[in-house]
Amino acid sequence: MMETEKTAKEALKSSSPIQLVITALAVLAALVWGGSKLYHSFLYVETDNAQIEGDVYPVISRVPGRVQQVLCADNQHVAAGDTLVRLDPADFLVKRDMAAAALDNAHAAVAAAGESAAAAAATRQKLAADLRRSENLRRQDVISASEFDAVKAAAISASAQSAAAQSQQKAASAQVNLREAELRNAELQLSYTAITAPAAGHVSRKNVQPGQYVAAGQQLIALVGSGKLWVVANFKETQLENLRPGQLVAIKVDAYPGEEFEGKVESISSGTGSRFALLPPDNASGNFVKVAQRVPVKIVFTGNPGKKHKLAAGMNVIVEVRVK
Repeated sequence: MMETEKTAKEALKSSSPIQLVITALAVLAALVWGGSKLYHSFLYVETDNAQIEGDVYPVISRVPGRVQQVLCADNQHVAAGDTLVRLDPADFLVKRDMAAAALDNAHAAVAAAGESAAAAAATRQKLAADLRRSENLRRQDVISASEFDAVKAAAISASAQSAAAQSQQKAASAQVNLREAELRNAELQLSYTAITAPAAGHVSRKNVQPGQYVAAGQQLIALVGSGKLWVVANFKETQLENLRPGQLVAIKVDAYPGEEFEGKVESISSGTGSRFALLPPDNASGNFVKVAQRVPVKIVFTGNPGKKHKLAAGMNVIVEVRVK
């Protein structure tokens, strides 16, 4: 029993220096780690309340109709101007043909009015010449006053008829302009049956199928633009003191641990996120509880991060902005 206690004491005594060394190393490591974090906090401000953002274009039907074809699939990449959906054009073809026929009738009416105006003008000129001759004959007392009055009345009537024919010609020309506008509108409505991509991007939230009837203004597809992505980081208001546009940013995307992307601060919002909420806070009513507000900061990528990695709008990121 005495030997066992002696052996335990010797083992404890021999292990104490090792434990002291381990403890010292652990304390030193903690001091180094804490010091580096403290030093880092003086140089950088960071937040994990940040997401990748991108342009999202709503693809909307501008006319009502039945869906004839859907020419895209979920997550498919499309170029600007590509046709995504076709509506049944039958009704719009009929309206265009009716507008074209109405325009032809208007042109025919203009032609007829022009002929009538030309004939009326010729009659007016003839009767005006007859009136001049009759005036000479009347001065010479060759014709009676009643004959002169008849010629004069006929000339006045012809002049009025010519003016009326010219007015009808102008009205017919105005109808041509109206019918041309109606035809252009019908052709425009027909063109809307081919629903195209407003920009290059990836098809998302496709909510349309062949045979479906859609209304004007109904959103069919959300197109996530692939041209440019950026980050919106929501910093606490207490972190903004040294934040400035142009400062360099390290961006860490949760989807790619170990990877670090470069960026820079482009702009700082003039309002907090809560100010633009659907129901903004009203601190003048009820009890007031002070809460640190978040201010959106726009950060743009430098270089082309999407060339090597697939980045998508909505991904969570951690950003570190070097402020000193």
